[in-house]
Amino acid sequence: MDDWNTRTKLIHAGTRRSQYGEVAEAIFLTQGFVYDTAEQAEARFVEAGPDEFIYARYGNPTVKMFEDRIAALEGAEDAFATASGMAAVNGALTSMLKAGDHVVSARALFGSCLYILEDVLCRFGVEVTFVDGTDLAAWKAALRPDTKAVFFETMSNPTLEVVNLPAVAELAHAVGATVIVDNVFATPVFSRAIEQGADVVVYSATKHIDGQGRALGGVILGTEAFIRKTVEPYLKHTGGSMSPFTAWIMLKGMETLDLRVRAQAQTAQVMAEALQGDPRLARVIYPGLPDHPQHALASAMLEKGGTVLALDLAGGQAAAFRFLNALKIMTISNNLGDAKSIVTHPATTTHQRLDEQVRAELGITPGLVRVSLGIEDTGDLIADVKQALDAV
Repeated sequence: MDDWNTRTKLIHAGTRRSQYGEVAEAIFLTQGFVYDTAEQAEARFVEAGPDEFIYARYGNPTVKMFEDRIAALEGAEDAFATASGMAAVNGALTSMLKAGDHVVSARALFGSCLYILEDVLCRFGVEVTFVDGTDLAAWKAALRPDTKAVFFETMSNPTLEVVNLPAVAELAHAVGATVIVDNVFATPVFSRAIEQGADVVVYSATKHIDGQGRALGGVILGTEAFIRKTVEPYLKHTGGSMSPFTAWIMLKGMETLDLRVRAQAQTAQVMAEALQGDPRLARVIYPGLPDHPQHALASAMLEKGGTVLALDLAGGQAAAFRFLNALKIMTISNNLGDAKSIVTHPATTTHQRLDEQVRAELGITPGLVRVSLGIEDTGDLIADVKQALDAV
């Protein structure tokens, strides 16, 4: 399996077949498992084998197929599937931290990630230092000998800042810190996060992995020791595990993941180039454009610029709302990575909890619109955006 290429892994890696020899992955909709004897039950609770299961909150054959498949794709030793992307972020951080620990995090994060770091972890005695994720000097200054972990989005939501993962990982590892990255915008297709220095990779499977807006899910990837000795005990006892039916949905989504993400990224690149210089836009933000501040870094770290771009309308929130309301193909929602193109106004939705000053510092202006490209016809999408700009 290690020699397989991406598309082959996405279809076949981790497959488990029952005695019936089914072609499609089976959904094991059971919360528990039967033991032949009391002695067998006792032995399994001491140490379960690779194909032995106890309770769905601990593990399940369908969920295990998803975990093995995404681990093979990511190049990780192991994975633990969670009920949502935020369960994965929370699980990765909380499972390894205790009162008195120190974390350094990039400031530019999804609103719920900021909530975990600013409110939840600090409430339980974890000290968190926030830095400009693109400033290596700031990372170096914030790291301490007692820093337990660093956390950042490899590509930030929604302003698409790209963090220098190899450089930050080198600085973090020098003080013994664990590098945890939220890799959603980079996608598991274009990123090589573990190869580039990440110890733990987190995904919201709700996004590109499902890719069709059907289910919530998440996954934490890392070493077998971290997943099974740190993450699994925390999540199996606190209840953040993925359901078997959701795992089956994610397995089906993975079969077309490479095809979808490549098409989406190609559309994002073409659209960004087509809109650049439009006088109604203060900024077109996309890592694939040469004028992006981290364009060279993004080109070195990622195979493509990703599936999301941001448009900053010159007329502020009023112009942004007129633009959103005039769109005919794109859907106003707050998901991303979907087969359908989705637009979001972060300042009033996903990041509305932040103070206005903080949003300004992060570049989340009143006119900023996040555009997640789907797999519709590229020409149709560009025409839709241009007619909506005309309406502004």
